Amino acid sequence: MGGFTNGEMARSSGPHLRLYRARLFVRQTWGTGGGREVRESGPNQLGGAVDKDRWVLTAGNLSVTDIFDNNAYNHDPRTQFLNWSLLTHGAYDFAADARGYSWGVALERYWGDWALRAGRFIQPVQPNQQSLDLRVLQHYGDQIELERGHTLLGDERPGRVRLLAFRNRAVMTRYDDALALAARTGGVPSLDAARGGAQVKYGFGLNVEQAVSAHVGLFARASWADGGTETYAFTEIDRSVSAGALVQGGAWQRPSDTLGIGWARNSLSRAHRQYLAAGGMGFFLGDGKLNYRPEQVLELFYHLRLHKHLDMALNWQHIRHPGYNADRGPVNFYALRLHASF
Repeated sequence: MGGFTNGEMARSSGPHLRLYRARLFVRQTWGTGGGREVRESGPNQLGGAVDKDRWVLTAGNLSVTDIFDNNAYNHDPRTQFLNWSLLTHGAYDFAADARGYSWGVALERYWGDWALRAGRFIQPVQPNQQSLDLRVLQHYGDQIELERGHTLLGDERPGRVRLLAFRNRAVMTRYDDALALAARTGGVPSLDAARGGAQVKYGFGLNVEQAVSAHVGLFARASWADGGTETYAFTEIDRSVSAGALVQGGAWQRPSDTLGIGWARNSLSRAHRQYLAAGGMGFFLGDGKLNYRPEQVLELFYHLRLHKHLDMALNWQHIRHPGYNADRGPVNFYALRLHASF
């Protein structure tokens, strides 16, 4: 599938217990005025008061999505949506190892209701593998994001709009090159057989979040990648749109509970479709042939607070045309998620 079902799954997992470092980074903030605001403690963030206008520099080992493409309502697979095409832009092929982490640097500028952030991170040596390429001046993933915050009905309905652009440079295979090589040799197209020098991949994303009441928040994303080269570090999606809502349980006297519903539609570029239709295999896709249809995902979950230290979530996903193939599916995916903190 393009919209893989489990955002908490690491592609390097196996039958044996492993310990590894997920994050190791330094963050420096320079305040420049504009009044003070209090930031709550949370994942990757120390609580405390900071200037509203500030510079923030982050460098080290982390996930690109720790900084870019945030969204209050669909960003964290531990507590929100599980499907890959909902937790971030489906077409955002951000630099990462097989567990989702990289090394790099990002600089952010906050002023008033605006934020601008840019960063460079290193790519894996090979597509969707664990080893990272340290040649940051040759092979890299660049991104820049502009964010605008706003409120509706006074200060009661906060919202944000984010516009993202990314550009990757790595040793990637172009689908057209794989098809051309297969045409000359008479074989099945192969990404590995046609892989040569460095190629460029780029794309864009629009991200919107909006509170509509004290208990209900809406979100929407749209993303597009050029789709001329193989997927290098995320998943096989070249265009994606998604939308949905989170409803906090305060509406029925359970303020720690959350109900979520989300929908995504994923599609492929022309060259990507032709490669798969000719029998080519990608990292996630490959049927030997392709009766192409866009892939559609409907996800519903209920996050239940059982105890102050224990949470449970029930998750259901209904996926039409999995793998972009009208001859497959629909399929249903069910999950039980437990989380304990101590």
